[in-house]
Amino acid sequence: MGLFSNKIKREELKAGDHIYSWRNAYVYAHHGVYVGDGMVIHFTRGAGQEIGTGTVLDRIIFSSSPARPSDNPCPRCGDYWRDDGVILSCIDCFLYGGELYLFEYDVSPALFLAKPRGGTCTLAKSDPPEDVAHRANFLLQNGFGVYHVFRNNCEDFAIYCKTGLLVITSLSVGRSGQAASLLAAVSAVVSSPLRYLTTSCTGLAAVGYGMYCVSRLVSDIGVRRDVARVPVERLVAHPSLDDASLASDNNAKEG
Repeated sequence: MGLFSNKIKREELKAGDHIYSWRNAYVYAHHGVYVGDGMVIHFTRGAGQEIGTGTVLDRIIFSSSPARPSDNPCPRCGDYWRDDGVILSCIDCFLYGGELYLFEYDVSPALFLAKPRGGTCTLAKSDPPEDVAHRANFLLQNGFGVYHVFRNNCEDFAIYCKTGLLVITSLSVGRSGQAASLLAAVSAVVSSPLRYLTTSCTGLAAVGYGMYCVSRLVSDIGVRRDVARVPVERLVAHPSLDDASLASDNNAKEG
């Protein structure tokens, strides 16, 4: 894969691949798991659904489905824009006119930091394709909870399918690289210590970018310690699973 682009051709796809496509002029990306035969399982907030929870970004920017129905519904997916939660759609509907990219796993820290955008790679290792497909199909039938742009989004879904890892603390906002990247950028800009580190615009930009990179790295699910491997059957059987029980189980396994 390239340093600045993870673009991939459709014929190169393999079942179990974590793919994504940029939306709204590269403002954010929508993620999913390719399961073969031109089909993708992904987690979305359907445009036809009422929104009872979430943030302003959930309501306006980060809906991963089209804002209105198509004049020509997909012959394979129908009016998929109405669907909510974990859904199965063809790759054309998933891409919604965008380009196809492959999310990278088990990258080096140097490559991770060299990537200009979050939400494109992780230091975490992927599980075998059959495990990835099992999780994705199981969640297709049983759901992945309520969509939330910072705590439970499409990238979180795809990363969980690939790794079985979940963040087990509520103190950290943003499980995935895309959300963490946004928060890291905001923190770098508004952080008051920057004023004391440099007085020049160039120096301020350099320090801000350095903080952004470090924040992205320490929040990556492949290096952070507040994560646990959670079997998909247990996740679905106990949808109200709290952070304390996850942490307790994880500590017991380590002990």
